[in-house]
Amino acid sequence: MSKAVVFDMQPGLKDLWFLPLGGCGEIGMNLNLYGHDGQWLMVDCGVTFYNPLQPLSTAAPKLTAEVQAADPSFICQQRERLSAIIITHAHEDHVGALIHLWPRLQAPVYCTPFTAEILRRKIARSGLSTEMPIIEIPPGGTCQCGPFLINWLNITHSIPEPQALLISTEAGKVFHTADWKMDAAPILGRAFKPQVFKRLAKQGITAMVCDSTNALKSGFSLSETACYQALLEVIKPVKQRVVVSGFSSNIGRLISLGRVAQQSGRYLALFGRAMENMLGAARQCGFWPEDIPLIDVGHIGFLPPEEVLVVATGSQGEPRAALTKLAEDRHPHLLLEENDLVIFSAIMIPGNEMLISRLIDKFKAKKIQVLQPSDTLLPIHVSGHPNQGELDLLYRYVKPAIAVPVHGELPHMQANAAVARQAGVPQQLLGQNGDLFVLAPQARCWQNFVKAGRIAIDN
Repeated sequence: MSKAVVFDMQPGLKDLWFLPLGGCGEIGMNLNLYGHDGQWLMVDCGVTFYNPLQPLSTAAPKLTAEVQAADPSFICQQRERLSAIIITHAHEDHVGALIHLWPRLQAPVYCTPFTAEILRRKIARSGLSTEMPIIEIPPGGTCQCGPFLINWLNITHSIPEPQALLISTEAGKVFHTADWKMDAAPILGRAFKPQVFKRLAKQGITAMVCDSTNALKSGFSLSETACYQALLEVIKPVKQRVVVSGFSSNIGRLISLGRVAQQSGRYLALFGRAMENMLGAARQCGFWPEDIPLIDVGHIGFLPPEEVLVVATGSQGEPRAALTKLAEDRHPHLLLEENDLVIFSAIMIPGNEMLISRLIDKFKAKKIQVLQPSDTLLPIHVSGHPNQGELDLLYRYVKPAIAVPVHGELPHMQANAAVARQAGVPQQLLGQNGDLFVLAPQARCWQNFVKAGRIAIDN
């Protein structure tokens, strides 16, 4: 069959297709399409940061943009075939591009109440996509979108209401994990429940499209409760100011730090618009404990050093974030001094090494202490993604016919496929953005089915 014929094809009644436009062969910028019976379902619509855009020609210089999204041209050209857009959770690499791309897509958006709250706040701030229809689905709910029946499955991750998806069609069923881990003691939400996923094996899952972020790591990821205990152990004996930087969307980590502040006699303040916005959404949806107080940011600079605990945005070295302003003595509410402590409670996302290194150098030049996860055996950060042990268990629970690793660079996806093979999954399909994964009636991968690329987002 020639490539030209493939490009003219649309999925038929017996076809079940998976087409990633972003997030396959990379970490971030997730945009996935499922095709069946002449229709498409989009799962997630995220962004990535600070990466070079491909030049239009070999002679043209590479451009850079702070915020980027997957090029949606393929589906925009046939948006009448787009049944719906599903957002699995409110992380930026899954939802951040939606308000910018939705005018080109014009499809109804389905998400849980917390993600809906984040979306509405984004729309209010930007003035974009004010006509976007947002349909709230309760965690663990069900919806029908064209020929796709979607069962939303509660899973554990580092944000409120994360959902995996069971996508059922007449041609087969896909278990789309989105981002997940097995946390038996999360700070926020319910513990991981194996029985939910063991039941999937009885349904005959055609394919499991699975997160590969930590597939190179052996064993099991640590619980968010372990991170809370580690942060308390580090912060409680400190006599100076403490600043912790992490991902603003990790509400469980913010709650942990609120408890640490209470137990160490400190006042908690949040620096950064993204963090303040997440806190507002968490309060609106009932996720923030009423017994954890926050001090007005304007008061934090007047407190004794041993009473200060600040959580600041900017763990990836972002030039305009609160942490960079603190490093450069230009934050309006706090001036750090010698021997104050800055803790990075976050991973270093690949590509951000230089930005983070420069930021740390600025702190050290002022004799401010810096603690990164690599500096200590204590788990001052834990990932929201599964290690090899968790991948193995989930494959054995679900028993899919096909494993499709995504959400990782090639070594991550190869390691994920190896785990699936060891767990007894009969077939593994590896590809990248723009490749068409034919899941039914006969599994195969068409390389370069569409041209995948990136576009700049004005943020």
